[in-house]
Amino acid sequence: EGEYVTRWEEMEILPGVPAAITLLNQSGMPVIVVSNQRCVAKGLITDAALGDLHRRMCDALALAGATIDAIYYCPHEAEPPCACRKPQPGMLFDAARDHDIDLSNSWMIGDSQADVEAGKNAGCKTAMLANNPSSRAIPDRMASSLLEATRQILAEQDIAVTRQKQTGKRHSDLNTAPQAPRKQNLW
Repeated sequence: EGEYVTRWEEMEILPGVPAAITLLNQSGMPVIVVSNQRCVAKGLITDAALGDLHRRMCDALALAGATIDAIYYCPHEAEPPCACRKPQPGMLFDAARDHDIDLSNSWMIGDSQADVEAGKNAGCKTAMLANNPSSRAIPDRMASSLLEATRQILAEQDIAVTRQKQTGKRHSDLNTAPQAPRKQNLW
Protein backbone atom coordinates (compact mmCIF):
# COMPACT_ATOMS: atom_id res chain seq x y z
CA GLU A 1 0.00 0.00 0.00
CA GLY A 2 1.26 3.45 -0.82
CA GLU A 3 3.95 2.48 -3.35
CA TYR A 4 2.64 2.66 -6.90
CA VAL A 5 4.22 1.86 -10.24
CA THR A 6 3.01 4.62 -12.53
CA ARG A 7 5.75 4.60 -15.21
CA TRP A 8 7.41 1.83 -17.19
CA GLU A 9 10.81 2.84 -15.76
CA GLU A 10 9.53 1.87 -12.30
CA MET A 11 8.40 -1.60 -13.40
CA GLU A 12 10.52 -4.50 -12.19
CA ILE A 13 9.91 -8.07 -13.31
CA LEU A 14 11.30 -10.13 -10.46
CA PRO A 15 13.80 -12.94 -11.05
CA GLY A 16 12.10 -16.26 -11.77
CA VAL A 17 8.76 -14.73 -12.77
CA PRO A 18 9.10 -15.35 -16.52
CA ALA A 19 10.28 -18.93 -15.86
CA ALA A 20 7.35 -19.56 -13.48
CA ILE A 21 4.79 -18.22 -15.94
CA THR A 22 6.35 -20.22 -18.76
CA LEU A 23 6.10 -23.43 -16.69
CA LEU A 24 2.43 -22.69 -16.03
CA ASN A 25 1.84 -21.96 -19.72
CA GLN A 26 3.50 -25.24 -20.67
CA SER A 27 1.32 -27.12 -18.17
CA GLY A 28 -1.80 -25.71 -19.81
CA MET A 29 -2.80 -23.53 -16.87
CA PRO A 30 -3.99 -20.06 -17.88
CA VAL A 31 -2.33 -17.25 -15.95
CA ILE A 32 -4.56 -14.32 -14.95
CA VAL A 33 -3.37 -11.30 -13.00
CA VAL A 34 -5.72 -9.63 -10.49
CA SER A 35 -4.45 -6.42 -8.95
CA ASN A 36 -5.65 -3.58 -6.73
CA GLN A 37 -4.70 -0.32 -8.47
CA ARG A 38 -5.81 2.39 -6.07
CA CYS A 39 -3.39 4.74 -7.81
CA VAL A 40 -6.06 5.23 -10.52
CA ALA A 41 -8.57 6.55 -7.95
CA LYS A 42 -5.85 8.76 -6.48
CA GLY A 43 -5.24 10.31 -9.92
CA LEU A 44 -1.62 9.14 -10.04
CA ILE A 45 -2.19 7.28 -13.33
CA THR A 46 -5.02 7.09 -15.86
CA ASP A 47 -6.79 3.90 -16.93
CA ALA A 48 -5.20 4.30 -20.37
CA ALA A 49 -1.68 4.70 -18.95
CA LEU A 50 -2.19 1.69 -16.67
CA GLY A 51 -3.38 -0.30 -19.69
CA ASP A 52 -0.17 0.70 -21.48
CA LEU A 53 1.93 -0.49 -18.50
CA HIS A 54 0.07 -3.80 -18.54
CA ARG A 55 0.64 -4.21 -22.30
CA ARG A 56 4.34 -3.44 -21.94
CA MET A 57 4.62 -5.92 -19.06
CA CYS A 58 2.92 -8.62 -21.13
CA ASP A 59 5.18 -7.83 -24.10
CA ALA A 60 8.32 -8.05 -21.93
CA LEU A 61 7.18 -11.36 -20.47
CA ALA A 62 6.30 -12.68 -23.93
CA LEU A 63 9.88 -11.99 -25.08
CA ALA A 64 10.92 -14.42 -22.32
CA GLY A 65 8.35 -16.99 -23.47
CA ALA A 66 5.78 -16.22 -20.75
CA THR A 67 2.14 -15.44 -21.53
CA ILE A 68 -0.33 -13.61 -19.29
CA ASP A 69 -3.81 -14.65 -20.43
CA ALA A 70 -5.71 -11.73 -18.86
CA ILE A 71 -5.33 -8.87 -16.40
CA TYR A 72 -8.08 -7.59 -14.11
CA TYR A 73 -7.62 -4.61 -11.83
CA CYS A 74 -9.62 -2.66 -9.29
CA PRO A 75 -9.21 1.10 -9.84
CA HIS A 76 -11.15 2.09 -6.70
CA GLU A 77 -10.19 3.72 -3.42
CA ALA A 78 -10.24 1.56 -0.29
CA GLU A 79 -13.33 3.47 0.93
CA PRO A 80 -16.15 3.13 0.23
CA PRO A 81 -15.78 -0.66 -0.15
CA CYS A 82 -16.38 -2.19 -3.58
CA ALA A 83 -16.88 -5.78 -4.72
CA CYS A 84 -13.68 -5.93 -6.78
CA ARG A 85 -11.00 -4.64 -4.41
CA LYS A 86 -9.12 -7.54 -2.83
CA PRO A 87 -9.80 -9.13 -0.35
CA GLN A 88 -13.23 -9.11 -1.98
CA PRO A 89 -13.42 -11.81 -4.67
CA GLY A 90 -15.12 -9.72 -7.39
CA MET A 91 -12.22 -9.74 -9.86
CA LEU A 92 -11.83 -13.51 -9.49
CA PHE A 93 -15.57 -14.00 -10.04
CA ASP A 94 -15.41 -11.78 -13.15
CA ALA A 95 -12.44 -13.70 -14.54
CA ALA A 96 -14.11 -17.03 -13.77
CA ARG A 97 -17.21 -15.95 -15.67
CA ASP A 98 -15.27 -14.47 -18.59
CA HIS A 99 -12.89 -17.42 -18.99
CA ASP A 100 -15.04 -20.37 -17.91
CA ILE A 101 -12.90 -21.03 -14.84
CA ASP A 102 -13.66 -23.46 -12.01
CA LEU A 103 -12.48 -21.49 -8.98
CA SER A 104 -12.44 -24.57 -6.74
CA ASN A 105 -9.82 -26.04 -9.05
CA SER A 106 -7.74 -22.84 -9.27
CA TRP A 107 -4.87 -21.25 -7.39
CA MET A 108 -4.54 -17.68 -6.14
CA ILE A 109 -0.89 -16.80 -5.60
CA GLY A 110 -0.04 -13.50 -3.97
CA ASP A 111 2.24 -11.64 -1.63
CA SER A 112 -0.33 -10.13 0.73
CA GLN A 113 -3.07 -11.16 3.13
CA ALA A 114 -5.59 -9.48 0.82
CA ASP A 115 -4.49 -11.85 -1.96
CA VAL A 116 -4.91 -14.92 0.23
CA GLU A 117 -8.25 -13.71 1.56
CA ALA A 118 -9.53 -12.96 -1.96
CA GLY A 119 -8.55 -16.45 -3.06
CA LYS A 120 -10.21 -18.04 -0.03
CA ASN A 121 -13.31 -15.85 -0.50
CA ALA A 122 -13.56 -17.07 -4.10
CA GLY A 123 -13.06 -20.73 -3.17
CA CYS A 124 -9.55 -21.06 -4.64
CA LYS A 125 -6.53 -22.83 -3.23
CA THR A 126 -3.97 -20.23 -2.16
CA ALA A 127 -0.22 -19.74 -2.04
CA MET A 128 1.52 -16.85 -0.32
CA LEU A 129 4.89 -15.50 -1.38
CA ALA A 130 6.16 -14.68 2.09
CA ASN A 131 7.04 -16.37 5.33
CA ASN A 132 4.72 -14.60 7.71
CA PRO A 133 1.01 -15.35 7.24
CA SER A 134 -1.31 -13.80 9.78
CA SER A 135 -3.99 -15.86 11.44
CA ARG A 136 -6.75 -14.19 9.38
CA ALA A 137 -6.29 -16.41 6.34
CA ILE A 138 -3.77 -19.21 6.25
CA PRO A 139 -2.60 -20.04 2.71
CA ASP A 140 -2.57 -23.62 1.45
CA ARG A 141 1.07 -23.22 0.42
CA MET A 142 3.95 -20.92 1.36
CA ALA A 143 6.79 -20.11 -1.00
CA SER A 144 9.64 -17.63 -1.17
CA SER A 145 9.05 -16.85 -4.86
CA LEU A 146 6.58 -17.30 -7.69
CA LEU A 147 8.88 -19.91 -9.20
CA GLU A 148 8.93 -21.93 -5.96
CA ALA A 149 5.13 -21.70 -5.62
CA THR A 150 4.73 -22.78 -9.24
CA ARG A 151 6.97 -25.78 -8.72
CA GLN A 152 4.97 -26.80 -5.62
CA ILE A 153 1.66 -26.50 -7.49
CA LEU A 154 2.90 -28.38 -10.53
CA ALA A 155 4.38 -31.13 -8.33
CA GLU A 156 0.98 -31.48 -6.64
CA GLN A 157 -0.69 -31.66 -10.05
CA ASP A 158 1.82 -34.31 -11.15
CA ILE A 159 0.93 -36.36 -8.07
CA ALA A 160 -2.76 -36.08 -8.99
CA VAL A 161 -2.04 -37.12 -12.59
CA THR A 162 0.10 -40.04 -11.41
CA ARG A 163 -2.65 -41.16 -9.03
CA GLN A 164 -5.15 -40.93 -11.90
CA LYS A 165 -2.95 -43.11 -14.10
CA GLN A 166 -2.47 -45.66 -11.32
CA THR A 167 -6.15 -45.92 -10.41
CA GLY A 168 -7.70 -45.13 -13.76
CA LYS A 169 -9.66 -42.36 -12.03
CA ARG A 170 -9.45 -38.59 -12.22
CA HIS A 171 -8.19 -36.87 -9.06
CA SER A 172 -11.68 -35.45 -8.44
CA ASP A 173 -13.12 -38.99 -8.69
CA LEU A 174 -11.01 -40.10 -5.74
CA ASN A 175 -12.91 -37.87 -3.32
CA THR A 176 -16.26 -37.10 -4.90
CA ALA A 177 -18.77 -38.23 -7.48
CA PRO A 178 -17.68 -37.89 -11.15
CA GLN A 179 -17.71 -34.34 -12.46
CA ALA A 180 -17.46 -32.70 -15.85
CA PRO A 181 -13.92 -31.71 -16.93
CA ARG A 182 -12.88 -28.39 -15.45
CA LYS A 183 -10.23 -25.85 -16.18
CA GLN A 184 -7.52 -25.17 -13.62
CA ASN A 185 -6.17 -21.69 -13.43
CA LEU A 186 -3.61 -19.58 -11.66
CA TRP A 187 -4.18 -16.04 -10.47
